[in-house]
Amino acid sequence: MTEKIKIGVSSCLLGNPVRYDGGHKHDRYITDMLGQYFDFIPVCPEVECGLPVPRETMRLVGDPEKPRLLTTRTKVDMTDQMLKFCNRKVLELETSELCGFIFKKDSPSSGLYRVKVYGDTGPAQRNGRGLFAAAFADQFPLLPLEEEGRLNDAKLRENFIERVFCYHRWKDFIANQASYKELIGFHARHKLQLMAHSPKLLSAMGRLVASGKTLSVEELMTSYFDLLMTALTYRATVKKNVNVLYHIIGYFKKQNSSDEQAELIEQIERYARHFVPLVVPLTLVSHYVRKYKISYLTDQTYLEPHPAELMLRNHV
Repeated sequence: MTEKIKIGVSSCLLGNPVRYDGGHKHDRYITDMLGQYFDFIPVCPEVECGLPVPRETMRLVGDPEKPRLLTTRTKVDMTDQMLKFCNRKVLELETSELCGFIFKKDSPSSGLYRVKVYGDTGPAQRNGRGLFAAAFADQFPLLPLEEEGRLNDAKLRENFIERVFCYHRWKDFIANQASYKELIGFHARHKLQLMAHSPKLLSAMGRLVASGKTLSVEELMTSYFDLLMTALTYRATVKKNVNVLYHIIGYFKKQNSSDEQAELIEQIERYARHFVPLVVPLTLVSHYVRKYKISYLTDQTYLEPHPAELMLRNHV
């Protein structure tokens, strides 16, 4: 990589003392590991909308679809002030070239999933979304989004980071004034990666590309990108990865010796039975791709959708 990828991050996760109590929630995985590849754009909705540090805590109240943001003790309604900031901030971030966003879980402003919403009676329900997170998701529906807590799940972590890198590749592709012919090449390079996520949407994308000359370039690119990012939201399961691995070895089964073929199949089956992570059969596959110089496979993003140094496939 020649440049870092820009992603938005809740400011407290970077170690900035912006929380209600003057503290932070520094996440070392984000800053130390992801920071090697990502350039962070910090956002703290509470501070940026004009609230002080320290400050009274806040919570969501009322209708989960359209909650109000109230201070916990004094019940001051901060909704309009926060929404005004949200509307301004999402427009500002449109020019930031973001390829993803990591939100702070449980936050009434930045929580992306299962944020507590309090009613008039009874316990709070975990069915809300922070006001800024909701506004951001509405403004950037195809952007990879995640919460820092969910990054502890290996499969969710790998899926999010894979989507960020693919989003960045697409932005570079479009920045070079891509043509229909170049889209055919882009699609070909991503076929196996897409097969591991959604064979159904891969077929739909193939049909779209095949009919590309009947569409304007803008319409074609917009439709393709929508399908691309939607397909990658489906998780690459063990079963789907096994299917892709067997698809790959069909390209060099004639070159492989019987021992090499047997060893490769053994490792794929060990992965299928959850005895080894995906990186084990993939390492062998990548070795044979280089050994036999299979150009079609060399170009496949499936073999390295993100830097190997992140070790994401060591855990899935």
